Amino acid sequence: MEAIKKHYFSDLAVMLGRSLRHIFRSMDTVITVTIMPIAFMLLFVYVFGGAIQTGTDNYVNYLLPGILLIAIASGTAYTAYRLFLDVQRGIFERFHSMPIARSTMLWGHVLSSVVSNAISVVVILLVALLMGFRSSAGILSWLAVAGLLVVFTLALTWIAAIAGLTAKSVDGASAFSYPIIFLPFISSAFVPTDSMPRVVRAFAENQPVTSIVEAIRALLAQQPVGSEIGVALLWCFCIMLVAYLFAMRAYRKRV
Repeated sequence: MEAIKKHYFSDLAVMLGRSLRHIFRSMDTVITVTIMPIAFMLLFVYVFGGAIQTGTDNYVNYLLPGILLIAIASGTAYTAYRLFLDVQRGIFERFHSMPIARSTMLWGHVLSSVVSNAISVVVILLVALLMGFRSSAGILSWLAVAGLLVVFTLALTWIAAIAGLTAKSVDGASAFSYPIIFLPFISSAFVPTDSMPRVVRAFAENQPVTSIVEAIRALLAQQPVGSEIGVALLWCFCIMLVAYLFAMRAYRKRV
């Protein structure tokens, strides 16, 4: 059993290293992922911020959690793109002819998505600091925020894996991210839900992005999180479990 585990993790390290090399050799993908959320942050803070009433003096503090989720949603689209290329080029079939654990090929893409999105999040946080973002959160709160973002990234990455394995074209592989990127705009990420029409408000208050945003916002402000973090984690784990099952089914059919 120990030998099997060692063999599996060594295979996983090789697949992860391969995916990361592809990312670092084309840093334009990471740059592209970070530019759009930063542009949104600049636009909303310096153009619309004065007209938006959120009950806080520092709008960038209010806005940042939603911007981070948009960045992650954008980043996972590249996972679908890279998976699609591996499938189309027959890379999986080549690896299957070698004595390696098959699931590590898929997990390599998933874990590299976590790493690349973490880089994007750090860059956005640095820009937010320059724009006036400040947080009184302690180490434990920051670790909780990081953990929540990682779980959210994994949930979206497994959805991306489904798209990458089942799409018929490159555009189709990355198109799944468009509605996910749009979700934060119909949530409490940019404005309080109290200002929304009744139907829109009902949707905004009962979709996963709102609970995740509210949990991160409370953690960064050192405020009581309440049930929001439990609801956020429940959303993320449920999405991740369902997406994982469908992704593995699509993977087995594909290979």
